[in-house]
Amino acid sequence: MKVDIWSDVACPWCFIGKRRFEAAAAEFSSGGNSVEVEYHSFELSPDTPVDYAGTHSDFLSTHKGIPEAQASRMLAQMTELGKTVDIAYDYDALHTTNTIKAHQLLHLAKSHGLQVEMKERLLKAYFEEGRHVGETDELADLGADVGLDRDEVVKALESDQFLDDVLADKAQAVAYGINGVPFFVINGKYGVSGAQESAVFVDVLTQAAAE
Repeated sequence: MKVDIWSDVACPWCFIGKRRFEAAAAEFSSGGNSVEVEYHSFELSPDTPVDYAGTHSDFLSTHKGIPEAQASRMLAQMTELGKTVDIAYDYDALHTTNTIKAHQLLHLAKSHGLQVEMKERLLKAYFEEGRHVGETDELADLGADVGLDRDEVVKALESDQFLDDVLADKAQAVAYGINGVPFFVINGKYGVSGAQESAVFVDVLTQAAAE
């Protein structure tokens, strides 16, 4: 079973969706099935500066037009929701940044068979550890954490070696009509939008397998 997932490193719902899907995939696989996952790039806010100086609440207010009080409530609610799937969102430490380089790193990791591990490392670094996932040096450290060669990461990011792959993913999202993430495509046939409950994913995987 092939599952293509469009998501962004800076998307809290993508982190929750990843956890819920993984639980579903584990349940589905327990019956003797196998699931292959490939992540694809999608930027929710491509105009985000690399070095945004304010808080994430400030960002939502100034860049997204969400009233600051509402933004604070949203982040608090997301923090509580994260706890239900063992995610420790830390919005006080979070460093809002552009994710284009992080997406390039994911493509480099894919070329080494480490994309799933890299995706998890980036999400944890961004949402739980307050790491700056827009900086090449920081990304190189994170790549090394999952087994990539640090020098190779620096070289690839500084040369934009995988930028065309990121742009191709974004173009495919447009072709599919994807305008929000996470978005899951199962066996190239079934589309599931959003961080659905695990039971929903199990049902779709089971239906796709039956066909």
